[in-house]
Amino acid sequence: MDLHYLSRFFTPNSVAIVGASEREDSVGYRLLLNMQEAGFSGGLYPVNHKHDTLLGLPAYADVLAIPEDLDLVVIATPAASVPGIVRQCGEKGVGAVIIITAGFGELGEEGKRLQQEVLAIAHRYGIRLIGPNCLGVIRPSGQLNATFGDGVVKDGTLALLSQSGAVCTAILDWAKAQDIGFSTVVSMGGAADIDFGEVLDYLATDTHTTGILMYVEGIRDARRFLSGLKAAARLKPVILIKSGRHEAGCKAAMSHTGAMVGGDNVFDAAIARAGVVRAYSITELFSAARILANNYSVNDKRLAIITNAGGPGVMSTDRAEDVGVKMAELSTASLQALDQVLPPHWSHANPIDILGDATSERYQKALDICLADDNIDGILVILTPQAMTHPTQVAQSIIAGAKASNKPVLATWTGGARVQEGRNLFANSNVAHFNTPEVAVDAFAFLAHYTENQILLKQIPSPTDDLAVPDITGARLIIERVLAEGRQVLTAQEAKAILAAFHIRVTQTINVSNAKEAMIAAETMGFPVVLKVNMAEFSHKSDIGGVRLNITSAQELAGHFGEMTAAIREKYPEITSVGMTVEPMFRSPSGREIMIGVVRDPVFGPAISVGLGGTMVEILKDSAVALPPLNAYMVGQMLAKTKAAKYLQAFRNLPPANIQALVEVLLNVSTMVSELPEILELDINPLIVDAHGAVAVDARIKAEVAHQMSRYAHMAIHPYPHELIRHYQLANGLNISIRPIRPEDAVMEEHFVSRLSAKTKYFRFRQASQELTPDMIVRFTQIDYDREMAFVAVTEAEGMPRELGVGRYIRNPDGHSVEFALVVADDCQCLGIGSKLMNSLMQTAKSQGNTLFAAEVLAENTAMLSLLKKLGFSILTVTGNDAVVQVEKDLRL
Repeated sequence: MDLHYLSRFFTPNSVAIVGASEREDSVGYRLLLNMQEAGFSGGLYPVNHKHDTLLGLPAYADVLAIPEDLDLVVIATPAASVPGIVRQCGEKGVGAVIIITAGFGELGEEGKRLQQEVLAIAHRYGIRLIGPNCLGVIRPSGQLNATFGDGVVKDGTLALLSQSGAVCTAILDWAKAQDIGFSTVVSMGGAADIDFGEVLDYLATDTHTTGILMYVEGIRDARRFLSGLKAAARLKPVILIKSGRHEAGCKAAMSHTGAMVGGDNVFDAAIARAGVVRAYSITELFSAARILANNYSVNDKRLAIITNAGGPGVMSTDRAEDVGVKMAELSTASLQALDQVLPPHWSHANPIDILGDATSERYQKALDICLADDNIDGILVILTPQAMTHPTQVAQSIIAGAKASNKPVLATWTGGARVQEGRNLFANSNVAHFNTPEVAVDAFAFLAHYTENQILLKQIPSPTDDLAVPDITGARLIIERVLAEGRQVLTAQEAKAILAAFHIRVTQTINVSNAKEAMIAAETMGFPVVLKVNMAEFSHKSDIGGVRLNITSAQELAGHFGEMTAAIREKYPEITSVGMTVEPMFRSPSGREIMIGVVRDPVFGPAISVGLGGTMVEILKDSAVALPPLNAYMVGQMLAKTKAAKYLQAFRNLPPANIQALVEVLLNVSTMVSELPEILELDINPLIVDAHGAVAVDARIKAEVAHQMSRYAHMAIHPYPHELIRHYQLANGLNISIRPIRPEDAVMEEHFVSRLSAKTKYFRFRQASQELTPDMIVRFTQIDYDREMAFVAVTEAEGMPRELGVGRYIRNPDGHSVEFALVVADDCQCLGIGSKLMNSLMQTAKSQGNTLFAAEVLAENTAMLSLLKKLGFSILTVTGNDAVVQVEKDLRL
């Protein structure tokens, strides 16, 4: 496998420090000293035209004066000098540059102009940049410390990515005190070129990294960011701290949803979809890292606590309630077993108080019983150093007991000198240790959230999965007509028509402009009716008294119309005409009022929320948020987080509401906002859900003209591209489908590769014995359909294997070319499967704006080369390597 293109930043053979200095208070001095103290064994070249030597090394006037090739250049000179230095790097053939210098995009228009000049030069020469205004890069295993931070960083297995250099140094200092090491440290700074997504892509396959810690302030490219997060989180834990909120937020004052759903909870929803855990402090960051690095997994979040003191057990229980951890209910068998091994006065419940005189044997027996209980997902063992306690012996017992189970065992040895030896034992074991019980409970909560988010990560729904086909064209025509009239806010009748086009049941609505029209409408649909103000000026109708319910006669209706018209004109004399709607009065004794909303987040695009509805939504603030596209599992997870979840169940004399109907409404809303990028805001409030179904009683939609190149460009998460599925019949009569790969294809993919001959494996993987590792299976089957694509050829024919072939491509860092791979099962070759897979790949790549389709192919793979020639590929020799040829096709031709 070729080296990742970012490897030159982390494993360079030669480094130049431009701006190196002998002044001890300068950035250039610290950069050069750190490289020397890290023990960098490659070529190290200080650049400063005022010196012949620096810190014992020959100094050079400029980059071009260095006689050797350079892999990495670090720049720490004034901002005005940086463009010229980057140009020299280009002339020298340098591909990687770190710009430590500040004074660019963060300093007004002149700084932005300077940054654009640097980027233009870098792009011209094919240089990739980290920074500007960053701390730098550290790779302890490679003896690389290209930062101006203070002190040596210990080698470890955690990677740290930080947007802030100051936060980066704070985390490094905290970690040093905790004896925590790092595989890689990257300070992103201004991220003018390389951003989080690309570094995450590198770390995802980095064998030195087992977990990733991140500090994020803002996001420039949501889809690239989430794509990188997903790629990494599929293979190793990612824990993230996010400060601040998105600029502009979601302050849609006219929208109920906008009043409750802001940038931060949309961010939470986004990273949950990416399989990532969020922390809120540096302490939490490392607590999460400590437990996730042990490769624990849980089915649920039911925690048992074993303690020799009641107080810490109670405090832990309180904390569990705060962070959503369930206290496990001990099984009858466990209670009986504990009665046999514990003193009569033990707590007989969870927390399991085994009393202050507990021995190591008592601890171990209690632990063994809990590990065997299927009602328990994890165990926290707490020890306080009492007179009869032997902390070291107990620690040994706990470590031994934990080895016999896959369940996570956490420990808290509270105290000082007496418990230190036990803590040291835990540090080298599979038992995660924490200094306080509350932090340990937080860590278990992180583990539970991580497991939930990993399930979300594997959900890749199509907008139209398992739903009746909506009238997308009709709905879009309505919105386009509204926008053509110069309006953004749809009338209630128009909004309900959009909902109906997506199979959401609505109440009938008739627009009226005077009392006569209102009476005709009411008589037509039948009393009782509801009269509502229907004007763009009044988004929240109830706030102006603009809703009159349960009107039972024409006389009463005319009176209400007159009263409401007079009240509006008195308060708003500039209004000359008043619009209203008449609707049937929807009655349901068991109906619950729910609100569904959509806002357009400035970073992550449309976000869907659900919670309790009615006129008090801002006060109740019951809202769970998720990014589309959604499926039934994800909707269920959303509803479980709301207060409305209990409201929908049976209580007192009310039957349970039809939750399936609510799920279908949310799925249809997901389809709507996926397929209609024109929708900016949506409120369905209330949606009445009862035992029989769900009905949208009121709705509001705000729209704008959509300017986007591709179908789902407005969304941060690309849905499963159902529209790319194709069906064929081969020349031998075999029916096949070619479709994008799914996560659930993992077993099929593994079986497919196992069936390939040694020769075919060699042509595909360049080694004949290649088998798919679990990490490779994840990478091959869980893709984001945006920067990469994989098509599988499958059949349902009896006597045939399920998968017949697979082709894939991934977009290169240049943003316009892709590298592809193709393999067809040995017993399915020469049937036309390869050409059909290639055509699907090329058509999709072209539709996504890519212009060059390329790969390296073994020269002896004559069958592949013959196929590619027929498809119009150019075959190019590779300089210095006769065993490989380069194949290319210009997709613009």
